[in-house]
Amino acid sequence: MAKPTAAAGVTWKESNLWKMVFSVVGIMTTLVTYGVLQEKIMRVPYGVNKEYFKYSLFLVFCNRITTSAVSAGALLASKQALDPVAPVYKYCLVSISNILTTTCQYEALKYVSFPVQTLAKCAKMIPVMVWGTIIMQKIYRGHDYLLAFLVTLGCSIFILYPAASDISPYSRGRENTVWGVSLLIGYLGFDGFTSTFQDKLFKGYDMEIHNQIFYTTLCSCILSLTGFILQGHLLPAIDFVSRHNDCFLDILLLSTVATISQFFISYTIRNFGSLTFATIMTTRQLVSIMLSCAWFSHPLSWEQRIGAVTVFGALYAKGFLKPPSEASENGASSPVKPNP
Repeated sequence: MAKPTAAAGVTWKESNLWKMVFSVVGIMTTLVTYGVLQEKIMRVPYGVNKEYFKYSLFLVFCNRITTSAVSAGALLASKQALDPVAPVYKYCLVSISNILTTTCQYEALKYVSFPVQTLAKCAKMIPVMVWGTIIMQKIYRGHDYLLAFLVTLGCSIFILYPAASDISPYSRGRENTVWGVSLLIGYLGFDGFTSTFQDKLFKGYDMEIHNQIFYTTLCSCILSLTGFILQGHLLPAIDFVSRHNDCFLDILLLSTVATISQFFISYTIRNFGSLTFATIMTTRQLVSIMLSCAWFSHPLSWEQRIGAVTVFGALYAKGFLKPPSEASENGASSPVKPNP
């Protein structure tokens, strides 16, 4: 009887290994491409008159309507019910926090460089831990908080000591950096809530990935459309895109990779948990920073290099330590709990 048990254990480990490889490759490919495109759209001028695209909510709407349509098609193709599994307000909570996350992310690029924005995202493990404690009643160990402190310290150094020549295309000055950092803090808080609450929904309900994506992105479509209509940005955004075909193609490609990334993100959170997802994102962010510095010629000061080494060193040390708190979180692959 021992041999079948051992064989079953090996098969389960191999299955989880391939699931992890699938998650990592999918997230890396889609989100690195997504990062390059969002920087190009928000920071590189279009046309002979060097016009900048400024309509963040329009990008959110395009991304979410594409994802909603694809997830609805996937539900219909698999003959799954379109009925909501959880109360609709819970989907709306994820949707609202996701819209605020993405809007802060796009707006921050007007005031800080992409490498600064991307390294700041590494601190997302901090809000994930905070929200995990509040929402999921999880307990983290002392070295979790120590590593979180080192990540915060490294991010702070990276943000506070930029290279003199790496300036925003929109404006200059200290108030510019303060507003950019405020948007990054907003991004981290809302993003941490989004992934943690998604984790809670997957564990609390017998919910398929497509079901959650469909309802959250549908709510996002309605909210973002309402937002940029009230701001009076609908017609200016359409006019800008109609005058710049290359911008239209960039937004189309951005929406495509954003849609694909949503499925990889939800798949990863469902199978491995929100903190593991945050750890996987670390490597993607390192690659994104290196690619952005090479592609868009962002200089790095020596202080920023120290900050980057501190951040990634702490995060990878956390990965090798494999603390018990993270191991317990990875129980997302266990059988789904009944509805609370």
